[in-house]
Amino acid sequence: MRSIFIFSILLVFCSVIRAQQEPQYSQYMYNMSTVNPAYVTNQPSLVSSGLLYRRQWTGIAGAPQTANVFGNIPLSEKIELSVNYINDRIGDAISVNNNFFNIDFAYITRVSDRFKLSYGLKAGVNSFTFNALGSDVADDPAFSANNSELQLGLGAGLFLFSNNFYAGISSPNLLPNDVSLGEFGVSQSKTHLYAVSGYIFDLVDAVKLKPSLVIKQVLDAPMSFDISLNSLIYDKFELGMSYRYEDAFIALAGFNINQNLKIGYSYDFSTSELSGYNNGSHEVILLYSFDFLNLSKTYTSPRFF
Repeated sequence: MRSIFIFSILLVFCSVIRAQQEPQYSQYMYNMSTVNPAYVTNQPSLVSSGLLYRRQWTGIAGAPQTANVFGNIPLSEKIELSVNYINDRIGDAISVNNNFFNIDFAYITRVSDRFKLSYGLKAGVNSFTFNALGSDVADDPAFSANNSELQLGLGAGLFLFSNNFYAGISSPNLLPNDVSLGEFGVSQSKTHLYAVSGYIFDLVDAVKLKPSLVIKQVLDAPMSFDISLNSLIYDKFELGMSYRYEDAFIALAGFNINQNLKIGYSYDFSTSELSGYNNGSHEVILLYSFDFLNLSKTYTSPRFF
């Protein structure tokens, strides 16, 4: 119980700081390892994999596009690995291309009859590429060459969970990195901090309801947070909505095609000052589970977080 008490204090502390996320996801709840390296599926032998593609602010040239390939790999009842590859692009005349590759290591401990707590570490690299030669300003000495740098990433997190509740605090990158083009700075990344939480209510036998929250903080930047409400109907259909502070309302939908395969979609309705200049943001995710040890029959319903 002492561990839960300390964890709760940390979560409250994290909830009052201010946040922003980059790259950004509306369906983060299906791959929380992107924000918290301690996130675990806690389903031994069942490897969960996925593909995600996000096209943000359609209609604006050079708006962000993000692709994510990921997998959660339980090695035992106490140890789980997560692997993430992310390609994030932004820019039109001058484009910036980020390729992230991360591996998370999570160790699971039981803190009570109901709760487990996992400790996570993230390690990875980011290949940052600044493409200026193809632009109409390439004759400017400041943009007369492309630039590429390799950066190291290191993160950590805690994730407390039970069958119907989760809460976590994390920093997926504790190492701030700067990228320069000659004497000009073109990118500056700072420490990101996150708090996540959610609870699953069984309304009736066929319907589950899950309110959830993610609070996001970049040091020296304003706070941002997402509040979501998702429903799971007959263990088959998911419908939900989210609100991202001062940015967007989000519609969410998902369908469990079978026990192993799921597809999800989200659409962001912009509410920021960009709302008059874009046609919203689209995000598609495909999830598939591999059962290596033939234990899937022990999982009678799909995981809802």
